[in-house]
Amino acid sequence: MKRILLISNSTLYGSGYLDHAETEIRSFLGDLKRVLFVPYALFDHQNYAVGTQWRFQKMDYALTSIHTASDPVQAVNDTEAIFIGGGNTFRLLKALYDHELLGPIRERVAGGMPYIGSSAGVNVAAPTIRTTNDMPIVQPPSFDALGLLSFQLNPHYFDADPNSTHMGETREERIMQFLEENETPVIGLREGAMLRIENGTTTLRGSSGARIFRRGEKPEEVAPGSRLDLI
Repeated sequence: MKRILLISNSTLYGSGYLDHAETEIRSFLGDLKRVLFVPYALFDHQNYAVGTQWRFQKMDYALTSIHTASDPVQAVNDTEAIFIGGGNTFRLLKALYDHELLGPIRERVAGGMPYIGSSAGVNVAAPTIRTTNDMPIVQPPSFDALGLLSFQLNPHYFDADPNSTHMGETREERIMQFLEENETPVIGLREGAMLRIENGTTTLRGSSGARIFRRGEKPEEVAPGSRLDLI
């Protein structure tokens, strides 16, 4: 029954906030109108919420922010859909633990509530946040996240530039290091890429592809429109 839309990045170069994802969001939410926003990945919840509320109003959705709720758990239980925005994944996950929201969100998504995640909101949909790109600016009680998926994610994935003089690890190398210690596959979502999960099917959407990393195997390139059910 899970319905999940994961957007690698909320802003694509050359366009505004969520512009590149508007068609997908509208298609995904359909006739639902009430969306609960989770702004915990950024420090300034209010400004983040105001900008996101304005953007969703342009799409004819009524968005409220969980940071204004007197009872965040009840807000999750009352909403028709949830959108968890980007920012710092460690800060986001810590806040979800602090407000005891992981269980209620899992239960609502398992029951069919649409989940939209962007960037950090993509990371926390995975079993853990161990494939995030972010600095651990705060320490959550655990790296265990919502576990809505059976695989790990790396949003904002970018390929190595062969002409670069930067000598640090590439994104691919860091993911392969994760797989030296873990069995769980990782999907690197390039900017502009989205994953849509519904009716038991996982489909790569958007304007760019993705890479699938499995332990002991070469990375697999996948194009928009591909089904990723076997992951």
